[in-house]
Amino acid sequence: MPTPPRSPAARPPRRPQPQRSARPPVRRKKPRWAMRAVTTLSVVVLASAGIGHAVVTSLDADIARVDAFKDMKNRPRAGHGMNVLLVGTDGRDRITEAERQKYRLGGAPCHCTDTMMIVHISEDRERASVVSLPRDSYAMTPAHTDGTTGERHRGHPVKLNAAYAEGGPQLTVRTVENMTRVKIDHYLEVDFTSFMKTVDVLGGVKICTAEPLKDTYTGLDLPPGTHTLQGGQALQYVRSRHVDGASDLGRMQRQQRFLAALIDRTTSSGILLNPMKFRDITRAVLGSVRADKGFGTHELLDLGRAMRNFSPSSSEFTTVPIGQMGYPVEGVGSTLKWDAKKAGRLFQSLRDDKPLSVHKPKAKALRVDVAPQQIRVQVENGTATAGLGKRVDAALAATGFRTTRLPVNAADRTLKRTVVAYDPRWDRSAKSLAAALPGSELRAVKGLGATLKVIAGADFREVRKVRAVDPAQGEFGVVRGDEVLCS
Repeated sequence: MPTPPRSPAARPPRRPQPQRSARPPVRRKKPRWAMRAVTTLSVVVLASAGIGHAVVTSLDADIARVDAFKDMKNRPRAGHGMNVLLVGTDGRDRITEAERQKYRLGGAPCHCTDTMMIVHISEDRERASVVSLPRDSYAMTPAHTDGTTGERHRGHPVKLNAAYAEGGPQLTVRTVENMTRVKIDHYLEVDFTSFMKTVDVLGGVKICTAEPLKDTYTGLDLPPGTHTLQGGQALQYVRSRHVDGASDLGRMQRQQRFLAALIDRTTSSGILLNPMKFRDITRAVLGSVRADKGFGTHELLDLGRAMRNFSPSSSEFTTVPIGQMGYPVEGVGSTLKWDAKKAGRLFQSLRDDKPLSVHKPKAKALRVDVAPQQIRVQVENGTATAGLGKRVDAALAATGFRTTRLPVNAADRTLKRTVVAYDPRWDRSAKSLAAALPGSELRAVKGLGATLKVIAGADFREVRKVRAVDPAQGEFGVVRGDEVLCS
């Protein structure tokens, strides 16, 4: 769950204190990567009920503290509003053996982050913008001292989630600030082991799906329809990344959907007005929260008062734009490389305290289950027509599909009908891709993997524009919380 700092304009000036700058106010949210965020979010939303200073003050003592900003220099300039870095670690030492087996939680923790997002609370406290940062993002750490070995390191490439293992919260904050140029006001770290208890205390959270969701790794198995997920199933839902070819990006979308549903459940059910429920939920949440030293009772109460009228429509969610999937880095492995230009505009919007969802889709497009931006495609030319593969690749890329940009010739150059070859595990992605290629034939190929293959035939004429059923808006693929709730 998230927690932010505050900007000078957020509240009346206090008596100056030596060597301490004013902070922005506080803030919120998100799950396992949504999971953890989700937990903390509950605390903040609950505080918005104004249940009482004494109750909220008691929470302060329960929150473990971490000095995430110690001796930090050359930081980005503060913008407007408040930015909270919400981090979820993979700690699982308080999960029972029965829960490990039932919800597929075996294995040793890596002591790294599996959820990370920036939660921006607008200066007028009327909007929360949540930007998910994929854990496999290509990152360059600043020079630092290894928190485990004490060895001094120069800056070097890592996957973003590894910064925590190497330098803890401080290196994580410094790395994110260097990548985004967004000044982090508050740091909030949540262990997902309290996630299940929090959802159970809330009485479950309602989600809906038009397609079956099944992941043999987590044990998730949901048929189409509306479901009220209790803690264990909710954990499976926000952890699953093998539902389709979207992998981590698809998982982040489901986490965002779950977070919106959690906000709706918390703010619309009367739970906030029940002191006993409030007490039970905060106890379930705070056992695994760590926050920076500047995030305390005053910040929680300020945020709560500002957000009493907060609702799912007040929130917007997106993931940092990805420029290249599977970007290889020596000694690191396959990473996700951000789209520098789009990501730069996204983070500039946060610094300027502007909504992310101001741009509406321009043209009508066929609705599909999986967004083209999440579908990886290798194009082959199945005809003797020179340049056809390059033309198909360019047309798919222009429509948003993540092509390799390296079309090749197929073994069979006499193909009359365009073929979409796919691994059966990525059937939803394949159907979405085929919808963009009128008249194409779907062909299941076991073991093909996450990258779908388009073998262009003599019948190719055009690539039809498609967009995901989820109402993502603008170049950043933003959705509001109320747009992803069950109708």
